[in-house]
Amino acid sequence: MYSQSNIKVHKFSDEKYLKMLEASIPQGVPFMIENVGEELDPAIEPILSKSQVKRAAGYIIKFGDGFIDYDPNFRFFLTTKLRNPHYLPEVSTKVTLLNFMITYEGLSDQLLAIIVALENPKL
Repeated sequence: MYSQSNIKVHKFSDEKYLKMLEASIPQGVPFMIENVGEELDPAIEPILSKSQVKRAAGYIIKFGDGFIDYDPNFRFFLTTKLRNPHYLPEVSTKVTLLNFMITYEGLSDQLLAIIVALENPKL
C-alpha cells in the first residue's frame, strides 16, 4: 500500500531503528516495525499516544531527548507474527489492531452466523 512512498521497514533489534524513525517523522515517510513481540519499546510511546504539539507553522513531537517536526502524512505500523498477541490495555487503547489470520473454520462460523441471523433472527 505504501510501496510508492518508500516505506521504511525495520525491527526493534536493528541498531539504528530509532535514528531512522526520527528521520522519517519530519519527512512524512511511512515507517513499519516488523516482528514485534508482546512488549513494545518505551521509546515509541510519544508516537503511539500521538502527543503532537501545535506550533506556529505546524506540529512538533517530543521524541527522545528533544523535539522534532511532525509531518501529518507520517504513518506508523507495527506487525507481529504472533497468532494471538495480548498487549497491555494501555497499548490496546492507543493502536488499532487488525488480525489478518483467518482460518477456513473461522470464516465458516462467521458466515453461518450471518445466514442464521438473516433467516431466523429469533434463533
